[in-house]
Amino acid sequence: MNIITNFEKIRHEIKNNLPQNEVNVIAVSKTFSIEHIMPLVEYGHKHFGENKVQEAEKKWRELKKTVTDLNLHMIGRLQSNKAKKAVEIFDYIHSLDSEKLANELSKRQNEKNKSLSYFIQINLGSEEQKGGVEINELKNFKEYCVKKLNLSVLGLMAIPPNDKNPEKYFKRISELNKKFNFQHLSIGMSNDYLQAVKYGASHVRVGSAIFGSRN
Repeated sequence: MNIITNFEKIRHEIKNNLPQNEVNVIAVSKTFSIEHIMPLVEYGHKHFGENKVQEAEKKWRELKKTVTDLNLHMIGRLQSNKAKKAVEIFDYIHSLDSEKLANELSKRQNEKNKSLSYFIQINLGSEEQKGGVEINELKNFKEYCVKKLNLSVLGLMAIPPNDKNPEKYFKRISELNKKFNFQHLSIGMSNDYLQAVKYGASHVRVGSAIFGSRN
């Protein structure tokens, strides 16, 4: 399996389907070893996604010192007690979903004199097991994050309910994103990234389609 071939295939598919869209492919490297990921780093790709702070720190801390323009995206649920470490290692947080977490991230990035980029996670299907802000709370939460805490919020993020019909959810979050005048949207994974791009995704989170299946 050639990781570079897989990656280029995805890039070409996106370009062929939507040449006008600027789409960031986040290579989701969670659970894969740094040795497995390195060919893509050496190829020059800059955006990688992890969903656990400890794993990300162990894998990327040293590498980020030498490859200084790497961008690391936190795509998993983040607990506020991990915010300090998250701010140290990540550049983007895709799972901002509570005032408590926002407060902690704001405090920690001020301490470090570092500004991260954020996506507000929306719980599209009101699923208990998933993080995310309810749609009716979004307006107040967005204002709190942007106006009170001065966080750099790029847009919305969602993981649609697994009912084999992501498109209706992509349409909904795309409309929400436009309503709030956000410029970026984080939706779509290995099995539905082309549908996501159709609905304006600026960031797609693709793992197994690049790196192969996880153990």
